[in-house]
Amino acid sequence: MAQGTVRAGFPSPADDFAAKRQDLNDLLITHPTATFFWRVRGTSMQGAGIADGDILVVNRALAPRHGDVVVAEVDNDFTVKYLFQRNGRVKLQAADPTFPDIVFERDGQRLAIVGVVTCTIKRFR
Repeated sequence: MAQGTVRAGFPSPADDFAAKRQDLNDLLITHPTATFFWRVRGTSMQGAGIADGDILVVNRALAPRHGDVVVAEVDNDFTVKYLFQRNGRVKLQAADPTFPDIVFERDGQRLAIVGVVTCTIKRFR
């Protein structure tokens, strides 16, 4: 695959159109044995640029931090959300404010962070 740069503004005929061959694995994956792909179903993360049908690149080797987009397992169901961690509180937040936060307050409620989303692959056609 070739990689070059392209302007998103006014095109210039003087731009250099030389392209360098690139491998998507080199561009998207930093920990090959800990990286996997998930296809998104749903609209709760559209405000973060993650749409229904996108493919997430998820890295299990990264330690999740406050504000990261993560794939989480909540009571045996998987979801993609922002991770909120402050003052001992943990919750998962959607990018769409019409979706409620997932707050962990009940005993026995299970949360496991599966991995950190490092990028999204979109298809336009």
